[in-house]
Amino acid sequence: MSGCGCDSVCNAAAPDPRYRRALWIALVLNMVMFGVEIVASLQSQSVSLLADAVDFLGDAANYSVALFVLGLAPVWRSRTALWKGWLMVGFGVFVLGKSAWQWSAGIVPEPFIMGWVSLLALTVNFGVAALLYAYRQGDAQARSVWLCSRNDALGNIAVMGAAVGVWATAHGWPDIAVALVLAGLALTSGASVIRHAREELRTGV
Repeated sequence: MSGCGCDSVCNAAAPDPRYRRALWIALVLNMVMFGVEIVASLQSQSVSLLADAVDFLGDAANYSVALFVLGLAPVWRSRTALWKGWLMVGFGVFVLGKSAWQWSAGIVPEPFIMGWVSLLALTVNFGVAALLYAYRQGDAQARSVWLCSRNDALGNIAVMGAAVGVWATAHGWPDIAVALVLAGLALTSGASVIRHAREELRTGV
């Protein structure tokens, strides 16, 4: 049929093999760190570490989707980015709810596990962010991948700060405060990706 399938073929760009390789590396590292942080968050009872673990899982899903849409038409990449933006917002809402529960329970997490694991996570996320830095100014899909990586590195620094705060005060409020910061990052970044994706869909870029 005339014009049938042109959006999915005619406008598709050949994927950059270096970008594909970078996404595969990021995917594997995020899955490994998700497992590490889930175990550590359960042992330490840290809500900020749990939030970071869930974020690792979300990012692994994002990298999987990013690999899937490489080479597809721009409209499909924009639609995928829109979905990912809402996923980031949903993560932020989840962290807010978990933080409220943690506060009401009065739990004080174990700071040493928090500190060492967040340092390991920072090393991994800094490497991933550096790997994807060159692609941060791409379409909404590439932008969402970069923002996730950047937020992870910032979140790890914050969790390290929370560990120091819990150790110094013997209270759980630094852990809660950092979890709220992570939620704010997810909400604002998700909103940015949603706006960018909607603009691409509106203009057909």
